[in-house]
Amino acid sequence: MGKASRDKGIRRERALVELHTKCGIRAERVPLSGASHYQGNGADIDLHVRGAEPIKAEVKARGEGNGFKTLQRWLGDNDALFLWRDRATPFVVLPLHVWLEVADRSARCDADADDARRERRHAIEHGPLPPADAITRSAA
Repeated sequence: MGKASRDKGIRRERALVELHTKCGIRAERVPLSGASHYQGNGADIDLHVRGAEPIKAEVKARGEGNGFKTLQRWLGDNDALFLWRDRATPFVVLPLHVWLEVADRSARCDADADDARRERRHAIEHGPLPPADAITRSAA
């Protein structure tokens, strides 16, 4: 791979990380674009959307979009394109705005789950919270 191609790939990876970060989604570029298999990871970027393990993402950039144009044509005005080859796992192509919406919902859902988990743990450890009354609320 030439220097120009490598630099272009790095710019695209950094742009995607920055875009996710601005949307409140933790993202990080894998060192050396995954070529070193840093911490066993051969992906280009890690997206911390939900759960402890990040979603590993590969980034491809093409000047003329060779191979991408057909996918865009098949996708059309739809939100998702499912590609399913015989005897293989299907995969999904999403426009960026759809992906960001799904990732944001997932992150919010995970935060809600953390709050519910925290409340359950508190109830188990300390018993249920007493009902709040007007006097308690005014004292707080």
